[in-house]
Amino acid sequence: MKTLYDVQQLLKKFGIYVYVGKRMWDIELMALELDHLRQAQVIDEPTFVQAKLVLTREHRIEEKREQENLK
Repeated sequence: MKTLYDVQQLLKKFGIYVYVGKRMWDIELMALELDHLRQAQVIDEPTFVQAKLVLTREHRIEEKREQENLK
């Protein structure tokens, strides 16, 4: 799992489709959904960690992009 698309496909396997309209919000909601899947013990720890790392990276990229747009 390397991209945001990969995380979306993982969530789709569980019937979870995320589209809020703003990429940053989508990433944050995906992270919450992953937390819920892990708490329910539906996904294993390595998959969870890898997906969270991807979301963390994408979130940082979006924060940086938003800050650059404010300049």
